[in-house]
Amino acid sequence: MISRQTFITLSLALVLCALSMCALGCGGGSKAQSNTTSTNTTTTTQSAAVDVTTAKGVTRDLPRFFEATGSFAPDEQTDVAPAVGGKVIALGVDLGSYVEKGAMLVRLDDRDARIRLEQATAQVAQNEAAVRQAEEKIGLRSGQAFRAEDVAEVRSARLALEFADKQLHRFERLVETGDVSRSAYDQQKTQRDQLQQQYEVTLTQARQNYAAIETARAAVASAKTQIESSRKAIADAVVTAPFSGYVSDRPADLGEYVTTSSKIATIVRTNPLLVRIDVPEQEITAIREGQSVSVAVSAYPDRSFSGYVHHVAPGVTPNSRTMTVEARVENSEGLLKPGQFATVRILMPQTSPAMLVPARAVRNEAGTNFVFVIKDGRAEKRIVQLGQTEGDQVEIKTGLSTDEQVATSNVELLNDGTPVKQ
Repeated sequence: MISRQTFITLSLALVLCALSMCALGCGGGSKAQSNTTSTNTTTTTQSAAVDVTTAKGVTRDLPRFFEATGSFAPDEQTDVAPAVGGKVIALGVDLGSYVEKGAMLVRLDDRDARIRLEQATAQVAQNEAAVRQAEEKIGLRSGQAFRAEDVAEVRSARLALEFADKQLHRFERLVETGDVSRSAYDQQKTQRDQLQQQYEVTLTQARQNYAAIETARAAVASAKTQIESSRKAIADAVVTAPFSGYVSDRPADLGEYVTTSSKIATIVRTNPLLVRIDVPEQEITAIREGQSVSVAVSAYPDRSFSGYVHHVAPGVTPNSRTMTVEARVENSEGLLKPGQFATVRILMPQTSPAMLVPARAVRNEAGTNFVFVIKDGRAEKRIVQLGQTEGDQVEIKTGLSTDEQVATSNVELLNDGTPVKQ
């Protein structure tokens, strides 16, 4: 049996052993933690270095461009209105349709015009018959010039008057010699005066008959005018495209009544397209009609479209101090659309030296362009001013010298002072 004293001694010994083990455990943990921290620090230091490739700026002569922006406009655009009013009975196009010149856009009801045509045709026939009848009355052949003295009745009256005049002159001589009595002379004179009046009446009547012919001819001409007008109204009932192009708007609907002020459709010609840009006053001496232009749009970032300077404004706008230039751009494939935003480059006649770096070396943040210059194993952030773009290279105007190396890969991982590995 263990004595009380022995039990106390053993208990104290066990407590002391436990305390010793705890002390050893704490000391080992601190050492392990210290080792781990040292390892992590070393790893972090090693991983902070970013792998990059570098390139130097290259200097070469570049063809110079003037660059500006504008919007495409169609070469031709027109709002088509009918020449006559009427109800729309047929539609030939829809929005976006391509139409050839002369193709039907809409057809209007032409029944009234056809009725007028029939009436005018009948009126012409009636008036032509009246003309023939009046011509026959005075013996006038078709196409013959009118002379009242050539009418048979007038000619007969004139012959009778001329004979009476001769008789009267003979009676005057006979009265003087006493061979004819005064009463016989007076009777002859009265007969001559009656024939004179008859001749004048016949002459007047012939002229009146010819006036009737002229009136009938005028009626024929008027009726023929009505025929032409009716035919035109029938033809105008078909509203056609004034030129080949696309339908950008077609507000007319089936059954709608339209007037000569109504818009039937809007036609635009999209090949070529026009784009207007404003050229600063200091650049206008280098712009000439016929100069080549290249056009870029955001819809086709990898393509450029060719054209030329079509018109140059004769003067400078006083407020903006710019000159308007209009370029014509080929659009045979129909890829470009009116209203589309475009960047226009006009090729200048001179070249000048420029420093180029790969475009992938340039980063842009909040509208600021910069590159990372690699010096002594670290990246130095450098703000630069860009110029022209040439393929996959971009011009650096300021902020970089030709003997400096710039990072061309992993640029998005770099900051000012970042360690790098090449």
